[in-house]
Amino acid sequence: MTVLYESHEADWKLLARGKVRDVYEYAPNEMLIVTSDRISAFDVILPTPIPDKGVVLTQISNFWFAQTSHIIANHVIDPEPFSNDEAHTHLAGRAVVVRRADALPVEAIVRGYLTGSGRRDYETTGAVSGIPLPAGLVEASRLPEPVYTPSTKAAIGDHDENISFAGTVDLIGQEMAEKVRDAALDLYAFGAAWALERGIIIADTKFEFGLLDGELILIDEAMTPDSSRFWPADGYEPGESQPSYDKQFVRDYLETLDWDKTAPGPELPDDVVAKTAQKYTEAWRRLTAA
Repeated sequence: MTVLYESHEADWKLLARGKVRDVYEYAPNEMLIVTSDRISAFDVILPTPIPDKGVVLTQISNFWFAQTSHIIANHVIDPEPFSNDEAHTHLAGRAVVVRRADALPVEAIVRGYLTGSGRRDYETTGAVSGIPLPAGLVEASRLPEPVYTPSTKAAIGDHDENISFAGTVDLIGQEMAEKVRDAALDLYAFGAAWALERGIIIADTKFEFGLLDGELILIDEAMTPDSSRFWPADGYEPGESQPSYDKQFVRDYLETLDWDKTAPGPELPDDVVAKTAQKYTEAWRRLTAA
């Protein structure tokens, strides 16, 4: 496997470069998504890549896309387009060919546990995204039931903004907002149960959806260490910060620095890079175990 910090694929036209993924025009109504080894934190792309992170993210997403196709269709056409292509061996494992859909301007976040911005919201208001929760919850408390707490999709360098369900109705209409909410909750319920059987708690996650010929489909990525908080189930203890298999390890390191969380981000030391790569790989191994 090869570290690919930036992808510059001359064979295809670059359509967009995101925080982690680069999107190329592949064929009529088809796109090539290349997942780099870039890592972002606090909505800032850091200058230090994580070795093979793009491969891990792609393979986890491909796994979930296949496992959840009975819940909702997704954009994947070919999950391994370069597995036998000697001219593009650097893309093997980290690139997929997908159908071109119209992305909805909503990030569909589902929370099963209280942490992050959800906990901060709860401590101020007693609710998360306007959804009232029982009194007395603490960091990492399991919620009575998963809650849907959407946000807007921000441009690179900007921060996503949490919004209420009514806010998504304003953006995409009542019927589509309900479809997105219901699909996100169903996907989370399936993924959380699967992961728990393999020793991982999915504390929260985000999904992105698009429209293809008027039908809602799942796009982008699915339940990866980049888009989710993964906690080891053994040793789970409400009331304190949990160890994780995701980029929370990077966030925790960055919180120790005198950094204002604006670009440019700081370089990561070798030990943080190595530990993060190990955590991502362990999540991949556990989630895809039979």
